[in-house]
Amino acid sequence: MACETWTAKLDTYLDGELPEKEEPALREHLRICSVCASNALDRMRIKRFIQSAAPRFHPDPAFRARMQRGISTPHVALGSWRRLAGLALSAAALVFLAAALSTTYLRARAQEHQIVSELIDLHVATLASANPVDVVSTDRHTVKPWFEGKVPFTFDLPEFEGSPFSLVGGRTTYLNQSIGAQLIFRLRQHNLSVFIFQQRATGGTCSNAEEGELNFHLQSWSRNGLCYFAVGDVNRSDLAKLSALLTS
Repeated sequence: MACETWTAKLDTYLDGELPEKEEPALREHLRICSVCASNALDRMRIKRFIQSAAPRFHPDPAFRARMQRGISTPHVALGSWRRLAGLALSAAALVFLAAALSTTYLRARAQEHQIVSELIDLHVATLASANPVDVVSTDRHTVKPWFEGKVPFTFDLPEFEGSPFSLVGGRTTYLNQSIGAQLIFRLRQHNLSVFIFQQRATGGTCSNAEEGELNFHLQSWSRNGLCYFAVGDVNRSDLAKLSALLTS
């Protein structure tokens, strides 16, 4: 199948609307074709940018209507004007507080969204690479020691024998200029990434979070001062099973 045919299916795949029976063939093509993988990454970034546009905060229009009705009421006594002014100041203070809280919330969500987007980009770029892992092994006793001296922390790897997940290998990676570990796992026809960073690399965004973007899901958790992020184009229940194994 020519690349033009695959390209025509990219947007449908990234929107999660590609028929399930066609997904394995497309994922396999993205794994071996760097041109299409790069094209998919560019399209994903454009879609993410459009989705990240946050709506501006607008005060309740009912407040403006109430104010106008109060101002237009004839023969208002001085005491009533004072009470009205007091109510207006109180309402304005509430609106200001709501706007401040909304801004703080949006900033926090924007930071979380940025981290999720960067990790998904790292996952896709890794799978599109000709050499996705630096240490290739299904043995945790080979993969874990390889990271010693390469990352400024240690982590535990459980035994995956008997589980639906198989360890493929690992590599070092970076987030916010902080080095971390990236482990690659295999589940059926899917490749999953588990990123491990110190909490300072994420600004504390790592506790029991579930996010979704385009055709990918992410689940995060913290343990022993480290942030873990499981990323893949599988459902949330599969990511939950992987996180349960890593925290057991």
